[in-house]
Amino acid sequence: MRPSNSRQHHCIKHYSLLGLLLLCFSLLSSPAIAACGAGDSKPVKFGSLTWESGQFISSVLQTIAEQGYGCETELVPGTGPALETALAQDDIQVIGEQWIGRSPIMEEAIAANKAAVIGDTLQGGATQGWYVPKYVLEDNPELKSYRDLPKYAHLFTDPENPSNARFLNCPTGWTCEVFNTHLLQNTGLTTPNSEGVKFNNVHPGTGAALDAAISSAFEQRKPLLFYYWQPTGLMAKYDFAEIPFPKHDEQCWDELLDAGSQTKCVSGFPVSNLGVAVSTPFLDSHPELVTAFKKVQFTPDILNGAILQMSESKRSGEEQAKLFLQQNPQLWQQWLTPEAAQNLANALNVSLEGADGSLANNSGQANLNSNTLADFSWFPEWSFENQLNNSLSYVVQNFGEVFRSISHLTLTYLLLPIERLMHITPPWLIIGLVALLGWLATRKIWFAATCAIGLFLIGAFGLWAALVQTLALLIVSVIVTMLIGIPMGILMAGSNRLRRVVTPVLDVMQTMPSFVYLIPVLMLFGIGKVPALFATVIYALPPLIRLTMLGIKQVPHEMVEAGRSFGSNHKQLLIWIKLPQALPSIMAGINQAVMMSLSMVVLASMIGAPGLGEDVLQSIQTLNIGQGLQAGTAIVIMAIVIDRITQAFGQGRRARDELKHSNHNYKQAP
Repeated sequence: MRPSNSRQHHCIKHYSLLGLLLLCFSLLSSPAIAACGAGDSKPVKFGSLTWESGQFISSVLQTIAEQGYGCETELVPGTGPALETALAQDDIQVIGEQWIGRSPIMEEAIAANKAAVIGDTLQGGATQGWYVPKYVLEDNPELKSYRDLPKYAHLFTDPENPSNARFLNCPTGWTCEVFNTHLLQNTGLTTPNSEGVKFNNVHPGTGAALDAAISSAFEQRKPLLFYYWQPTGLMAKYDFAEIPFPKHDEQCWDELLDAGSQTKCVSGFPVSNLGVAVSTPFLDSHPELVTAFKKVQFTPDILNGAILQMSESKRSGEEQAKLFLQQNPQLWQQWLTPEAAQNLANALNVSLEGADGSLANNSGQANLNSNTLADFSWFPEWSFENQLNNSLSYVVQNFGEVFRSISHLTLTYLLLPIERLMHITPPWLIIGLVALLGWLATRKIWFAATCAIGLFLIGAFGLWAALVQTLALLIVSVIVTMLIGIPMGILMAGSNRLRRVVTPVLDVMQTMPSFVYLIPVLMLFGIGKVPALFATVIYALPPLIRLTMLGIKQVPHEMVEAGRSFGSNHKQLLIWIKLPQALPSIMAGINQAVMMSLSMVVLASMIGAPGLGEDVLQSIQTLNIGQGLQAGTAIVIMAIVIDRITQAFGQGRRARDELKHSNHNYKQAP
């Protein structure tokens, strides 16, 4: 009996092992694993672009891959050129929105068989062009094409140069910036018309800044000439009227796309097909996902409506994608295999039964369920986001003229005069004055020579004009910051009540991320230098106020009492005792304000402020490493020169005071 039991035990072990092998084989051959590549443990990485339609489409594809086909996925944010470069290297595998024929990086990757563009994501293709608000054409029915724009140039006044009009180009570094610049020149709009008015080529910096400028114009019913495209949420929100151009000429268009071209031709805009960009290894290893992605297609109304809903509800791409898939099972059911469709339906908690085949319209408001909003549904909803947005919209609509008047005065009497003065001043004179200032601060010839050499290098890099623009904005920002910060610090030093009220405000101003200031001031003051000025002042004020207050409060009590004993009143004590003693601390505050203003001036290029920051932003958008290093080096030189000079003035005062004090003690010694 025992040998028989032993053989039975061995048989059971062999059959169990065979069953386990069969189970593993069946799992490896399942559709989910096949779709994600058998034996491949790497997640499928999806590129999340910086604009909303790209984020939304990539998130839709990611959800399909993860919930429908059981893939492990990852969402990687980045700009278009950066993600396209990563795709060519298979560092990411999928980009949800790719404009076919628009990107040199992608064209090179396709030619090298490193990537491919599949599918037809947008039914009828993506459109683009020059637009004005519809009410502009209703009020000016004779404006029928681009040829009529010179006659109506007075409608589109440039706030930074009221004698000229302006055209809002696309974000800095995008391909559309090149052909729009060529078209603006070739249509003669950069040449003064019979009234001496021409169109300035204004760069908004980023897509968010362009959207904010357009929204602000519509909210105030102001005329605006701008470039735009779809799919976008603003196309669904506002009534855009396109400025007609001639029929699209492919040869002319290729010349317009070349930044170095001297072409004089004019062409209408092409209709661009949108597809899904994938890396070649992904194309070979994920055939089922590739088949599904090829079938993904949206109508313009559906896609624009989804993007608008995403924007107005302040949802992420992932949240909006899940909501969209929940609302439109009839649509995505056609894209997937029956098994994958059922998996996705189960994950989204929707039913595929009873679908009538009609497409749901998701342009109306809908609520995300608890699974898509947050993992902690027991938190109360105390968000003030909508209230702030509504308040900002109300202020823009009802008081926009007041803020634009402030913007006009600031430009006319502060920014533009200083910028014009620096433009007409010979570069050698500015370099000499900075070198002289460096010598006066440090009394060191080598430092003055270093300042001169540094500024000369910036000019040699071809960045002198950008340096002048940055310096002008920096000078005005620091002046305004000093006019507000030093008196406020003095008042806070003398009033405990004021200090208790203002200190929490300074805490918020100092710790709030600097990007937060950009969009509100853009909506209020318009695109360009003025919002950059106000954002910079807000960001740079706290350290100057704090250090001014600290310096005055740390003045020795004995010195104040001595002044009072000689009959000095409060004003005399402040001017002759407190401020001189607090000067080193105040100079440290000015130094900090200058450095923070410089950092903010660079960031302000994202809302259309010209200068060195614009070159940095363009280099990031186009992956131009050389341009970025040159502009970055110029900023570093500028920062070091300003920092050392302001520090030297503050330390020099402190050193002289200490020397005088030590000499006095020496003379008094027995």
